Amino acid sequence: MAMARALVLLLAASAAAAAVATGTADQESDRIRELPGQPPNVEFSQYSGYVTVNPARGRALFYWLVEAVPAAGPIAPLVLWLNGGPGCSSVGYGASEEVGPFRIRPDCQTLYRNSNSWNKAANLLFLESPAGVGFSYSNSSLDLYTAGDAKTALDSYAFLVNWLERFPQYKYREFYIAGESYAGHYVPQLAQLIYEKNKGIQNPTINFKGFMVGNAVIDDYHDYLGTFEFWWTHGLISDKTYHDLKATCLLESSQHPSPDCLKNLNLASAEEGNIDPYSLNTKPCNDTGSLKLGLGGRYPWLSRAYDPCTERYASIYYNRPEVQKALHANTTRIHYPWQTCRYDIVGTYWADSPRSMLPIYQELIAAGIKIWVFSGDTDAVVPVTATRYSIDALKLPTLVNWYPWYDHGKVGGWSQVYKGLTLVTVAGAGHEVPLHRPRQALIMFRHFLQNKPMPTQ
Repeated sequence: MAMARALVLLLAASAAAAAVATGTADQESDRIRELPGQPPNVEFSQYSGYVTVNPARGRALFYWLVEAVPAAGPIAPLVLWLNGGPGCSSVGYGASEEVGPFRIRPDCQTLYRNSNSWNKAANLLFLESPAGVGFSYSNSSLDLYTAGDAKTALDSYAFLVNWLERFPQYKYREFYIAGESYAGHYVPQLAQLIYEKNKGIQNPTINFKGFMVGNAVIDDYHDYLGTFEFWWTHGLISDKTYHDLKATCLLESSQHPSPDCLKNLNLASAEEGNIDPYSLNTKPCNDTGSLKLGLGGRYPWLSRAYDPCTERYASIYYNRPEVQKALHANTTRIHYPWQTCRYDIVGTYWADSPRSMLPIYQELIAAGIKIWVFSGDTDAVVPVTATRYSIDALKLPTLVNWYPWYDHGKVGGWSQVYKGLTLVTVAGAGHEVPLHRPRQALIMFRHFLQNKPMPTQ
C-alpha cells in the first residue's frame, strides 16, 4: 500500500513537472526580444502572443504581459487591464497611452519610456477582448457578430486559466483586475465569475483580491442622469435639451434607446459642438475633421471614438509588419487591419448588456472583495456625476467623508471611503485618467494595491 501511494505521488509530481516544463517552453516562445524603436536599457521582461479560449471555433485572445520592474519586488501582484468600447483595444489604449511602460512618438516609429508606468508597482497583463478586437480573432466569423457581456466574461476567464498554465509562476499570486469605460461591465462581471469559480477552494490558483474601474459604465439610469446633469451644469447643452433628455431617456435601455431619446442625444451632440467630450480641457484634434463619429448604436455617447490624434500613432505602429512579428501577433494573417476600436462589428452587434452592475457590486462587497472606483473630473462621456449617482445608489455606510487628497502639496482630487468601496476623483483628468494625469494615477494605483486611503498631505 505504501509503495503504491509513493508511486502515485511520484507520478503526480512527474506530471506537474512536465506541465511546468511545457508552460516554460511556451512562455519562452512568447518572449518579446525587443520592440521596434524600443528605448535602451529596458530592465523588465515582456511576453505576448495568443491563448486559445475555444478550440472548436478557433477563438484565441491576444495578450501582452509587461513584468514589473525589479524594484517592485519578486512577488509583485498581477494586474489584468481591460479597455472598453465595447470593441476597443487594451494594447492600443491601456498599454500604449495609459499605464504601460512605453508611449509611441508622433513619428510612429520609435517609443519612449512612460515614467509613471504601473509596472513600477505590479506585473501588467493587457488583454484584447472579445475576439475581433485588436489582434484577437476567431476562425468562425459568426463569433464577431454574437459578442456580448456574457461571452466576453467566459472567454476572459478561459484565457486566465489557460494563460496561468503557460505562466505557472503567477499561480497563487495576488491578482487584481483594472479597466475603464465599458470595462465597467467587463471588470465586475469577470470578478464575479472568478469569485464564483473560487468558492469552496481553499487556495485558488487565481488568487483574486479586488478590482478598480475608472470613468466606468455602471448603471444605465444613473449614467444617463449624471451625464445629462454634467452636460447641463457645464453649459454644453440648452435647458430645453436637458429637460427633454431626462423626459425621454432616463428609463430607456442605453443599448436600445428609443427614437425620441436618440433624437435628443443627437441634438445634444450638435449643441456641444466640436469639443473633445473625453477631456473638456483638451483642444480637439483637427486632423480628421470632427471628433464625433456619430451617435448610432448602443451607448450613444460612448460610440464617439477616442481622440484620433492620440490613437493614430498606435494605428500606424501596430500595423507595421516588424512590430507584429516582434509581438508574435497576427500569425493567422487576419484579413482586416489592426484597429484601436472595432465599433463597426464588435460594438454594433453587441448581444447582451445588463442595465446595471450594482447587484454585482453588492455581492462582491458582501464577500469582502476590494473595490475602488475612480473618475477623471473633466470627462463628459462617463462623467464623475454619473459615477457618484451610481455609488450613492448602493447606500453604503461612509467611513471617511469627502476630502481632498494631495500630490506634492497640491490637490490631486477628492476621495470618499465607504464600507467596502473607495471612490477617488482625479482633478483635471479626462476619460483616460492615466493619460491626462499619469503621476496622480500611479499614486492612486499604489494606494489601491496597498489598500491605503489617498494621501491627505
